[in-house]
Amino acid sequence: MSAPRLLIISFSTIRADARLLKQIARLRRDFAVHTVGYGDAPDGVSGHLQIPDEFPIWRYDRLAVLLRRYRHAYWSNPAIAAALSGLAGTQWDLVLANDVDAVGLALAQQSVHGVHADLHEYAPRQKEDVRRWRLFVAPFIRWMCRTFVVRADSVTTVGQGIAQEYERRYGIHAGVVTNAAPYADLEPTPVAAPIRLVHSGAALRDRNIVAIIDAAEATSADVRLSLYLTPNDPGFLEEVRARAEASARVELHDPVPYVELSRTLNAHDVGVHLLPPVNFNNTWALPNKFFDYVQARLGVIIGPSPEMARVLEEGGFGAVADGFDAPALTRLLDGLDAERVRAWKQASAASARDLSGEEQAERWADALAALLAAPSKRTRR
Repeated sequence: MSAPRLLIISFSTIRADARLLKQIARLRRDFAVHTVGYGDAPDGVSGHLQIPDEFPIWRYDRLAVLLRRYRHAYWSNPAIAAALSGLAGTQWDLVLANDVDAVGLALAQQSVHGVHADLHEYAPRQKEDVRRWRLFVAPFIRWMCRTFVVRADSVTTVGQGIAQEYERRYGIHAGVVTNAAPYADLEPTPVAAPIRLVHSGAALRDRNIVAIIDAAEATSADVRLSLYLTPNDPGFLEEVRARAEASARVELHDPVPYVELSRTLNAHDVGVHLLPPVNFNNTWALPNKFFDYVQARLGVIIGPSPEMARVLEEGGFGAVADGFDAPALTRLLDGLDAERVRAWKQASAASARDLSGEEQAERWADALAALLAAPSKRTRR
């Protein structure tokens, strides 16, 4: 008996999209997976429709959006139109739409058992700190939620707070599949003297990297800070490099490939992440790097972000600063000692399996299995 046919739609470069790769890796065990997205076919799929790079998903008809001709704006989008044309005449057992923009296209497909929507953010408030986006784009995103997402047969999203907001505003009941990192078979390393702090990720000003540096230099605790930063903002990265070169406590490293990240981080003691709540999604973030630190068997220090704090406190593998600025982090670091960090690292090791990407991916499999078990249906635009 042939495997059921699953179409996964994502307006991203799938081969570089960690969440999509985890999704595909798990679901191809149960389905013949076909994908729609930018770039070459991801490994292991049965078919792939490549959207031309010259058709970025964000390029909606500006006038149509301003005039609130949202249906026209959606279906005239070149990326959506290209995908719709390329999928003409196909039929699927299930369709999985990644993010709000993909849901309307998914509903337009002939799908025997319906559509699952996986929402990577709380889309209606994604860039609410940008005034033009808030005034002109947000109403269009809200229209997509009201028009398309509410019609999906099942939904998942990345965190509990975001799921609650989708239900409160749109009546959408969403399960949670976090952006957890793959399980790493590692043991906690002995706590060093000085204690080794680490932060990895994008070199962007809004990631509060300067505050982390300031706190590492100001604390009375004996610490050293290692930074592994990707050059998203080269000018800012050079500013960080200058700070590190002038500091006896801070060292800037080249970024490492993601497959090497857990082992690289494992040589440290405490991962640090302070994400200022500049918009709704930052407030409720539960980001990859949080789980990267757990898989590396580190203690974790964060700012008072409610979703991260909830998971951290349940596992007991770190501490929450009382603010997002350097003084708040300094106050927390001042109380660090080897025994406290050792306990965090052991708790991180105890939580690593439950918080792994493999465990989380089972929730997609369960959601799709439930749709397959339900009476068949056909979705339409």
